[in-house]
Amino acid sequence: MEPPQNGTGARLRLHRGGAFRRRLAALFGRDEAAADEISRRLVHGAGAFVLVYYLLPGRLFVVVTTEQALLIALAAVGVLEVLRLGFGAELPTIRGYEARRPASYVFYAVGLVVAVVLFPEPVAAAVVLGTALVDPVAGELRRTGRGPAWTLGGPFLLYTGLAAGALGFVGHWGWGWSLTLGGLAAAVAVAVERWRFRWLDDDLTMTVVPAVVLYGAGVLALGLPR
Repeated sequence: MEPPQNGTGARLRLHRGGAFRRRLAALFGRDEAAADEISRRLVHGAGAFVLVYYLLPGRLFVVVTTEQALLIALAAVGVLEVLRLGFGAELPTIRGYEARRPASYVFYAVGLVVAVVLFPEPVAAAVVLGTALVDPVAGELRRTGRGPAWTLGGPFLLYTGLAAGALGFVGHWGWGWSLTLGGLAAAVAVAVERWRFRWLDDDLTMTVVPAVVLYGAGVLALGLPR
């Protein structure tokens, strides 16, 4: 897609990533063409830092609550996406199929905010850690051409461990229920991660759908602590 141009024909550029891409490719022993993919996976993993939300004081900078600050950050992501889609802003790591639709990072940001704002802390911790860390691992395993035992089994076991740890340590759900429900959430997450929709990204569904399942099964059905 040819991005919109202003009157002088200049395009809005928001990054100069050439040198960084070369260093990143060298660090991971990959060619430069793979640098954007590596960057996406690193940024994806960094999404786990949204859980710092629970460690912050109730009010930030005196005038806004922690929740309001998080929503402002989400609004900033939305503005950035408007600049990209509407005004031709160039952003790193954008893939070809995202040229005419909201990019994955927008869906990811929405999923993270929905998780920590709307769901109990143990549920949010489980799905945020799962999405942030398992999705990049699943993508990397597929890149290496490994079979289903790795591309499905590996992400399932990793997600189960992360979710069970979050439910057990954060929610005190008991290790039996934590492992059982962590495995259930993992099965759901691995399934939705492989679904592909034009206008719905797995970065959103992989976060929100398991959260709904954990909340319904753990909190509503079993009465486990919120």
